[in-house]
This record gives sequence, C-alpha cells and structure tokens, in this order.
Amino acid sequence: MRLTIVYDNTVYRTDLDLQSRWGFSCLVETEDDCLLFDTGGDGDVLLHNMSMLDVQLESIDAIVVSHEHWDHAGGLAMVLKHNQDVTVYRLESPASYAENTVVVDEPCRIADGVYSTGRLSGSPVDEQSLLLRCGERWYVLTGCSHPGVVAILEAAGEHGRVDGLIGGLHGFDRYRLLEDMSLVCPTHCTRHIDQIRQRFPVQYVEGGVGRVISLEPGTNV
Repeated sequence: MRLTIVYDNTVYRTDLDLQSRWGFSCLVETEDDCLLFDTGGDGDVLLHNMSMLDVQLESIDAIVVSHEHWDHAGGLAMVLKHNQDVTVYRLESPASYAENTVVVDEPCRIADGVYSTGRLSGSPVDEQSLLLRCGERWYVLTGCSHPGVVAILEAAGEHGRVDGLIGGLHGFDRYRLLEDMSLVCPTHCTRHIDQIRQRFPVQYVEGGVGRVISLEPGTNV
C-alpha cells in the first residue's frame, strides 16, 4: 500500500514545482484501487500538485472526505469536474453531488484493506478517519482529528492494534499513545509537530506535499 501526500501546509519534495496551502489531501493506492482522502482547500492547487506527481485523475476510484471544512473538501468540485464516475464517501450529502455520494454513518469498507471509522462525534464538526490494513498491521489516516486522537484510536483499536498514525492531529499531546507505534507522520493542523519529532525520532516521518509512504506487511515504512 502506498500513500502520497498531494496537499499540505508544507512541501516535502523541493525538486518539483509543488505548492503548499492550508489543508490536506492524501492519495491511497492499494494493489487494486486508488483512493483520494480529502481534497485540500483549493482545487487548482490540488490538480497542479497531482499533475507534478504524475497522478492521473481518471485513476481515482473513490474519494473519502473526512469532514466538511473548506480545507478538506474545497477541492472536491474540481476533482469531480474531471472525474464524474468517482464515488464520494462523506458525512453529508449536498444536492449537487447526490448521485456520486455515499453518506457514511457506521464503520464501512471502502476498498480492500481500506475502511472508514464511520462518523465520530467531534467539535466543531464530526469526522471520519481511514483505517488501513497491511498484512497484520493497522494504520490510521486522519484529516484534522476533531473527535480527538484518543477517540479515533479507540475506534481503530476495535479492528486491531494500531501501528501507525498519519495526518492532522490538531492539539494532540498524549504522546504515550504513540510509544508502541512504528510510524508517526503528523501533518497539516498538528500543533506539536516539533515535540513529536523530538520524542519519537525513529518513528517520526516528515509530511508535506510529495511525501510518499510505502506500507508493506512486516515492515515499518
């Protein structure tokens, strides 16, 4: 399984003409499927970054929107303009996207090895995260963690032990919950990135547009 960050507050690959903006989007590629988790805030920036990273819009089978804030759903209309066949998994169902939308409430399977936590209550908005299974290992991909990282990890823990955490973590500071993980990649809205980097130098993976994380059975990254 391969993750590619295509929209973030920072740029990781400085050798390419990638752009950073406030928001988040991550491509998830399995053996059989290609999914986009969140769409950032600016569709033009998203499509530019995807083009620079050789991501074909037509290859995307599904889009999962973690929550309805502009910096995670703002690029959705632009993606749908270029790929009208894609299925969108989100917590709400705006009329303009009704034909393509699956409204998520309970935990559900998105693709082989990719699952939604279902709607988790958060403040100021509810949110869903992705659970990624690679062999016997489970990884969590978050948007902003509005329900709280603790609640997200508890929901994920019902499936198996979480070995990695990727995405926006907001003000999360219960660092002991990360001690047994092999991979921690804080992105976007995470306030305590420096502290996480200092406390977990081995597990820490820098985020940013262009960062690629390969998840393989029996390996860390």
